[in-house]
Amino acid sequence: METPENEKFRDSIGTINEEGKRAWVYPKKPSGKYYEWRKIVSYILLLFLFAAPFVKINGNQFLLFNVLERRFNIFGFPFWPQDFHMVVISMIIGVIFVTLFTVAFGRIFCGWICPQTIFMEMVFRRIEYWIEGDRGKQMRLDKQAWDAEKIKKRILKWSVFLLISFIIANVFLAYLIGSDELIQDILDGPQKHLGTLFPLLIFTAVFYFVFAWFREQVCIIACPYGRLQGVLLDDKSIVVAYDHKRGEGENGRKKFRKNEDRAELGFGDCIDCLQCVHVCPTGIDIRNGTQLECVNCTACIDECDTIMEKVNLPKGLIRYASEANIEKKEKFKFTPRLKGYTAVLGILIAVLIGMLLLRNDVEANILRLRGQLYEKKANNIISNVFTYKVVNKTTEEIPHVQFRIRKVPGTIKLVSTTNEFIIPKQGIAEGTLFIEIPEDEIENGRKKLTIDVYSEEKLIETATVNFMGPSSYN
Repeated sequence: METPENEKFRDSIGTINEEGKRAWVYPKKPSGKYYEWRKIVSYILLLFLFAAPFVKINGNQFLLFNVLERRFNIFGFPFWPQDFHMVVISMIIGVIFVTLFTVAFGRIFCGWICPQTIFMEMVFRRIEYWIEGDRGKQMRLDKQAWDAEKIKKRILKWSVFLLISFIIANVFLAYLIGSDELIQDILDGPQKHLGTLFPLLIFTAVFYFVFAWFREQVCIIACPYGRLQGVLLDDKSIVVAYDHKRGEGENGRKKFRKNEDRAELGFGDCIDCLQCVHVCPTGIDIRNGTQLECVNCTACIDECDTIMEKVNLPKGLIRYASEANIEKKEKFKFTPRLKGYTAVLGILIAVLIGMLLLRNDVEANILRLRGQLYEKKANNIISNVFTYKVVNKTTEEIPHVQFRIRKVPGTIKLVSTTNEFIIPKQGIAEGTLFIEIPEDEIENGRKKLTIDVYSEEKLIETATVNFMGPSSYN
């Protein structure tokens, strides 16, 4: 079955030409109310992205995602492998929040908050405008022979892109290995830290490739979030939309002519100037309706409003609106679907807050040594051997740590020169210990013991162990 003419745009993405080759996008430099707001939001988020790995709260890096050492800091809260369940809940909360936002407001996250869009449109693209000029000048430069002017501009652009990619790679690495370690590696010199240098060079190459060549293809091809629109959006979702009822009228679009009564002739307000297409960073025609390539960046809204002003027609031909609003003039409603997502999100946030409030800064695990039976000593004393691991999640070392048995007579002996030890800051203390209690405390071959962990006479954590002994006492 042949595709209808007005639906043929769906047979291919906007950045592929009829020959199946890459159609390079030359977006016009945007301007307007929404663009100015986006710049403010972008600069705030850029400041946050560059500052977050270097800001510390109570000695903890604000954001850290050290996958290799399994250490994570989220908003200054440290998470260890033992807290992985909270990391999972945090990630689920993030996914549901983005889902809720998408159901309500479409792909607005991509156009306003996504780091890919912010770096591409507010950093690299603006540098490109500064060096090569706007859309028309860039297209002419591409077709121009490799003369001195083109070589100079291209080398300058590529050099600046490479420098910025290197800076971004350093910040990205600070999120992964920690800002303190990164700064120390830089001060020591790259030759002493090849394990840091090679990832840095790889990240620089990746970022350069993405922002210098791959560009909008990340949003169209690589990013899975765009594909979610098909299942998340409905006719009540607010998206960047073209008011086709107003724009097309009865007889479709028509170029603008002065002193012409378009309404009387049956033509819509769209003057078919193609400026909304030229300004689009993904090269689509928003008049074709909602498309997976649209990142809701609002560039087409600003451009269309500017054109409408020039031809003395009302603004808002392209605007934030839902399909239901355009077709039936329905206002935005908090639908049962949105209420469901909100309820789940609220419950998960409450659970996470509760876990954070109940979480201890110290975590102790004491386990019986595998394969070891109990030992009977003189005076009817039974001994078991255990291994212990105590995690310190704070940024201060914990001194004079001792183990004590609660409400049961007995002793705990560490396999060391002393029964006290220190837990380093954000570190782990581990070793082996013996627990000895009288045989008459044991019933049916086992006894559940509570072990208190003290630091300078202050109780900091408790653990429970199963103590093994003879099945009966004679």
